[in-house]
Amino acid sequence: MKKLISIFMLCLMGASLTQVQAKTIEKDTFDVGGKSLTISFIGHGSLCFDYDGYIIQIDPVGRYTDYAQQPDADLILITHAHGDHLDANAVAQVEKANTKIILNQKAHDQLGKGKVMKNGDKETVDGIAIEAVPAYNLEKTNHPKGQDNGYVLQIGNKRIYVAGDTENIPELKNLKNIDIAFFPINRPTMTIEQAVDAAKIVRPKILYPYHYGDTDVTKLASKLAGEPIDIRIRDMK
Repeated sequence: MKKLISIFMLCLMGASLTQVQAKTIEKDTFDVGGKSLTISFIGHGSLCFDYDGYIIQIDPVGRYTDYAQQPDADLILITHAHGDHLDANAVAQVEKANTKIILNQKAHDQLGKGKVMKNGDKETVDGIAIEAVPAYNLEKTNHPKGQDNGYVLQIGNKRIYVAGDTENIPELKNLKNIDIAFFPINRPTMTIEQAVDAAKIVRPKILYPYHYGDTDVTKLASKLAGEPIDIRIRDMK
């Protein structure tokens, strides 16, 4: 009986891994001033930026892809310590000897390494300017104020905002000249209405909903009709 259960569990694990491996990862490529930036939309909050061969893995988590098949990272950014954003095994799979890791304190406590950035901190890593910005809930307690990070990256001539887990917080008004933004749209992050409000505050040229689960993010485009914002929907459930 135990042998049958073991075989069954192995089959389930194999099927799950096959599903992860089988997903086609969508990609968009941008000219960022003489160099290219390719963004891979891995899933949920996990992204990969390929800046002319320089690899940035953001919130790598193994449930969204097989990170053994992902390119090794020159830089890893982690927004916070929740399991859908921080996976030590996935980090290990893309880490190499000289990989730099940027993360918040809670994620550092869990991972045991990396450079801690707090809200408001700024760093330049290999020519890429990074600013840690607030990411928190206004009323819920899932993401307390001051604990987690969003990041604004200057990559070539593009300013990119990766929001992490946040709502439409007042600090969004401090974000200027954002070319590409990633907004989380699924409770306990933003509702569609909050994302609309956030988009009108930040006014990115391109807006990608991510971390959206079962939320119908197509509603975002209709609610922002007439705004000069390019809404691009990729598979980031």
